This record gives sequence, C-alpha cells and structure tokens, in this order.
Amino acid sequence: MKTELKQDITTTIGQFYDTLSLFTQNEVNQVPFEGSWTGGQVARHIIKSTSGLRQVCEANTQKLPANYDEKIPLIKEIFLNFSTKYNSPDFIYPEDRKYDKTELLSSLQRIEKEMQDIAENYDLTLTCMDFEIPGIGNLTIYELLNFCVMHSKRHLNQLQNVYNVVKN
Repeated sequence: MKTELKQDITTTIGQFYDTLSLFTQNEVNQVPFEGSWTGGQVARHIIKSTSGLRQVCEANTQKLPANYDEKIPLIKEIFLNFSTKYNSPDFIYPEDRKYDKTELLSSLQRIEKEMQDIAENYDLTLTCMDFEIPGIGNLTIYELLNFCVMHSKRHLNQLQNVYNVVKN
C-alpha cells in the first residue's frame, strides 16, 4: 500500500514539476486562450489544494469500520474523467496575478516531500474527521493522498494542454 502510493506521488508530482519546468517565466503567465488558466494558475491551484495536508492528518482522526480505500474508485471516476469539467471551489481558486516559476517549482517540491512523509509515517487507515470533500465526504489519510495525486494528474493534463498552446 505505502510503496505504491509513494511511487504514485513521486511520479505524478514529478511529471507536474517537469512539465511546469518547460515553461519560460513569461509563458507561465501567458493565457493560452479565452477562459483558460495560465500555467502559473494551474500550478497555484494544485499548490493551494495540496497545502496543509499535515494539519488535516494531525487534526481529529478516527479509526472507522469502513475500508481505508473504499472511496478510491469514486475519486478516480471524478478526477480522471477528462471529458467532464468542474468549477474550482473558491478556497483553492488561483489568484489572477503574475506567478514566479521558481517559487511555484519550490512549492511543488515542498508538497511532494510532505506527501511522501505522510505516506511513510502516518497511519493511512485513519479517517480525517475535520475535512470533508463535497459529494465524497470524509477521507482516510490514504484516500486523501490519493485524492491529491488524482487531482494533480487531472491538472497535469491541463498543464500539458496549456503548454502545447503557448509553445505553438
């Protein structure tokens, strides 16, 4: 369980990092087309949505009778269906401003390190009682980390599309 999760974190955040690295500082803030986020905004959205995981995992947690991974199929269905579009909740909506590529990359490295530490050192079967995802509910730490990975995969796809547009 832990080995596969840690590998998925490394691969996904690594691919996100590598893709963002391809942008020039100017391209990070370039709007690819009307209504789209910039590469910087996509990265900021992922940073906002994955920051503070340690606090969630160290807050009110409980051992519940449900399987530690029972919500994984639902999370995959939601986030890996690229034909469905969603609106971001306000609290993780990226600000409309100029982003510094180096700062974004540094934040991604910090987040990957934190996720790896949680995957290695926390009881992944505990349910986070103070954090709930609308339509999904409370998640175990294992499901929460997988949620972050799948959400990042979804936006990796978006980031790659943005990159392809700004480069051409």
